Amino acid sequence: MARPEIAFVFGGGGLLGAHAAGMLRALNEAGVKADLVIGSSVGAISGAFAAADPAMAVERLDRFWRAGIVRRAYSSAAPGRPPWWPAAPRSNSGLRRLLRAFLPVRRIEELAVPYRCVASCVETASARWFARGELAPAVLASAAVPGLLPPVEAGGEHLVDGGLVEALPVREAVRLGARTVYALHAPRIERGLTPPVRPGETALVAYEIARRHRAAAEVAEVGAARPDVAVHVLPCDVGHAAPPSHYRDLVSGCVERAYHASSAYLAEHEHAR
Repeated sequence: MARPEIAFVFGGGGLLGAHAAGMLRALNEAGVKADLVIGSSVGAISGAFAAADPAMAVERLDRFWRAGIVRRAYSSAAPGRPPWWPAAPRSNSGLRRLLRAFLPVRRIEELAVPYRCVASCVETASARWFARGELAPAVLASAAVPGLLPPVEAGGEHLVDGGLVEALPVREAVRLGARTVYALHAPRIERGLTPPVRPGETALVAYEIARRHRAAAEVAEVGAARPDVAVHVLPCDVGHAAPPSHYRDLVSGCVERAYHASSAYLAEHEHAR
């Protein structure tokens, strides 16, 4: 892989990962193109779309997030879950079929832009990076939020959500040579959480605290150690979201708010590009 100049790094966020479609649209309109794409957790899904076909990524990603299978897979991860959201499935087969239907390639090596994603190995409590091989299993492993989706078995190991070890892997982008990093992270690191109300919410809130802490620490670490690298954490304006009455309203709101907030940010920081 040639030394990249610009990297897009996609973080997690459960159903709020739909914000990535709006952020990506803002980047496209600003003329910012990635030489490298890295994804973690739900961001592995969005990153795969961005790397597969940059010209069609926003349209495909928007359609993907509107699918009912995605809602059923990640609904429990969203705050303020309304009663019509069903319980999470115990299988990732539906999500696997959806990825195969929407993504135009089967292997990571076939993607138009160099791509890698990360999962967490249960047996070794370490990061497992994917830079080649079958795309769908790698993405499913990275996006397997504990309690919502089952682990993915690979090479005798059980792999789960990459956000446990690499919540927002900007360090990996810098290690591979990127000098400008755009972090597409939802919800924004600084958005507050609320205490869990139901017993089942406790683990998810604890996971979210750890994920956000690691993401913020990684951005700060890169900023302190590499002043020559520009890291832009794109805003998505989650804090102004009204409680959705329908799943499609949730997705549309995520996409539009992220697009407008990120467009404004990119216009303001145009001199840094």
